[in-house]
Amino acid sequence: MSDDTDIPDTSLNEMAEPLRRAIGDRYLTYALSTIMHRALPDARDGLKPVHRRILYAMSRLRLTADGKFLKSAKISGDTMGDFHPHGDQAIYDAMARLAQDFAVRYPLVDGQGNFGNIDGDNPAASRYTEARMTELAEALLEGLSENAVDFRDNYDGRLEEPVVLPARYPNLLANGASGIAVGMATNIPPHNLHELLDACIHLAKKQNSDLVRDDTLIEMVPGPDFPTGGVIVEPAESIAEAYKTGKGGFRLRCKWEREDLNRGQWQIVVTEIPYQVQKSKLIEKLAEVIQTKKVPILADVRDESADDIRIVLEPRSKNVDPEVLMGMLYRNSDLEVRFSLNMNVLIDGVTPKVCSMKEVLRAFLDHRRDVLIRRSQHRLAKIDHRLEVLEGFIIAFLNLDRVIDIIRYDDDPKIALMAEDWDREFQRAYDEEDYISPIGLPLEPDPALTEVQTEAILNMRLRSLRRLEEMELIREKEELQAERAGLMELIATEDLQWGRIADELREVRKTFGRSAEGGPRRTTFADAAQVEDVPLEAMIDREPVTIVCSDMGWIRAMSGHIDLTRELKYKDGDKARFVFHAETTDRLLAYGSNGRFYTLSVSNLPGGRGMGEPLRLMVDLPNEAQIIALFIHKPGQKLLVASTAGDGFVVPEDDVVAQTRAGKQVLNVRAPSQALLCKPISGDHVAVVGENRKVLVFPVDELPEMGRGKGVRLQKYKDGGLSDAITFALGTGLTWLDPAGRTRTVERPELDEWIGKRAGTGRMAPRGFPRDNKFTD
Repeated sequence: MSDDTDIPDTSLNEMAEPLRRAIGDRYLTYALSTIMHRALPDARDGLKPVHRRILYAMSRLRLTADGKFLKSAKISGDTMGDFHPHGDQAIYDAMARLAQDFAVRYPLVDGQGNFGNIDGDNPAASRYTEARMTELAEALLEGLSENAVDFRDNYDGRLEEPVVLPARYPNLLANGASGIAVGMATNIPPHNLHELLDACIHLAKKQNSDLVRDDTLIEMVPGPDFPTGGVIVEPAESIAEAYKTGKGGFRLRCKWEREDLNRGQWQIVVTEIPYQVQKSKLIEKLAEVIQTKKVPILADVRDESADDIRIVLEPRSKNVDPEVLMGMLYRNSDLEVRFSLNMNVLIDGVTPKVCSMKEVLRAFLDHRRDVLIRRSQHRLAKIDHRLEVLEGFIIAFLNLDRVIDIIRYDDDPKIALMAEDWDREFQRAYDEEDYISPIGLPLEPDPALTEVQTEAILNMRLRSLRRLEEMELIREKEELQAERAGLMELIATEDLQWGRIADELREVRKTFGRSAEGGPRRTTFADAAQVEDVPLEAMIDREPVTIVCSDMGWIRAMSGHIDLTRELKYKDGDKARFVFHAETTDRLLAYGSNGRFYTLSVSNLPGGRGMGEPLRLMVDLPNEAQIIALFIHKPGQKLLVASTAGDGFVVPEDDVVAQTRAGKQVLNVRAPSQALLCKPISGDHVAVVGENRKVLVFPVDELPEMGRGKGVRLQKYKDGGLSDAITFALGTGLTWLDPAGRTRTVERPELDEWIGKRAGTGRMAPRGFPRDNKFTD
């Protein structure tokens, strides 16, 4: 039985290999389909297949720029049914983006209705909106009916669609593109069309691209031109490198100005926001910045936008420098963004490649040359056909009586006309002149009529049988022969082709350049001035306040230095915990029982009219942690921190200042131990007392100075832990308040009884030592 059921290992390997190959082949097919037919644009017309199909479907519906509008549902439906068998919502979203003047630099769709806005609102449903093409879209399609590009079968073979559009201008760089494929992506910013056409004309004059310097093109196209404006602050060297390699990025900032108000007050008004930043999300981010105090000198933000952008930023004080405020906002909001450049495109419609700006423009110009030659050949074929017909008409006019006779009396006039010998009349008509055949070579005339000529003669109207019409035919023939000779020369001469392309680009520049509506550059350039971080104290009016923090953690800043013994109001069940004088420019350090330090700005504390606000809402202090110490930060000072287990060390106060709400962990504690105390170093010795009422005095130098850690043992205990500690100068003695409220000082040599080494057990406290085992209240 086992011999029948066992499968050899070799058979498993043989089964696995085809499966591995099959999966690989299918994934490769999917990847290529995503790259070529969805994600990456074509360098020639700058469009993805969905956009190309939308425009072609609109052209079939004859939605010209000066024509009627049509429901968007009909457009997306025709596109989906005939060319793009995907979701109609995806097609409509792609079409709507082409109509958004804040999303594309040069809209290709003229929308009527709600097509979304810069706040991020979605367009209305396709049944409510209407659309048609813009003149720029028509310029992309021009020549489509003249065999300018190849066509291929649509997805079901019923119709044909263009492989690429003729594209009279470099749409790839004009409107940009973005997409994510399998293993690659593209992100191209929009540019100014006038500048791009200048670069194309310059490049067309040089048949060899190697003769054109990248720096020359970059002088003509200095950088992107975003539809929402803004200010590019990327260094010119970085921009040039990005255009040369096809990879890089651009720092883009908002455009703002200062508005002066009454009494020396002022505000900042943002009039242009960075590209692809939703205004509503930007306002929310700025509001969050205010709430979280990331930019404490910003007081308020208002959105006063209508058809244009107007975002008002109010500083907290008129003494704030606007440049400093904006510099902080650049770092903490989307008022400055970085737009990445990855010019990964289908350079020939098939091969993805990361291209430089020159390579992309050269691909467009090569495409325009192909279009020019194909359109010229198409026109040449039309001329040849018309010349053939005209020659037949001329023969008919020269032999009009005989033609009429054949038509009237012959049973089959077509065969009779073609069989008739017109040699004598034809030769006489063309005596003493050279005859040019439709193929451009001087030949003896063929007196026989072709089938095409015969059909044209038989379909001729009677009103055309006039002498004037005969003269018009001769004149038309001469004009067509002249045009034909020019086309033949154009097809055969490369210099003439590039000259014609340059002329066409100049026409486009004249129509859609700087003089056209929306043509001038919108995005400007500036140097990114480095704004130095200015201390918060320098931006806030220095005023005296009294800090009041209750036992339950409600904190407030009362105006002025009030009497610290004055009775204050608290919430029911609450009482005073910390009350001390400070100034609005001070920073406070709060020390929690979890061993973390938290930093607060006095200027951001609530006023003293109410009961204040919970300190836990200002910093991320856990619910199980309590506030042990609250004091004014003094740069350069050192602190003694210790836990209930009797471990501690010295830490520089500058090292405990936190930059975030989460605070900064300094003393590492493990449950059940907690941080117990934080005292400033004010002497050369430390006095510690345990819960066992034993006191130990030792030099401060025996404690290590650390930035974070568990610390070292201060005092040794059998049971219990640390109760209190204090630093003092040995020369002045150790001082405390006795139970009667009197100050008692123990000096040497009496104090020598308690002096020992760190981590010793110590000796019982002297008489009169406070019963709560605290050196201070």
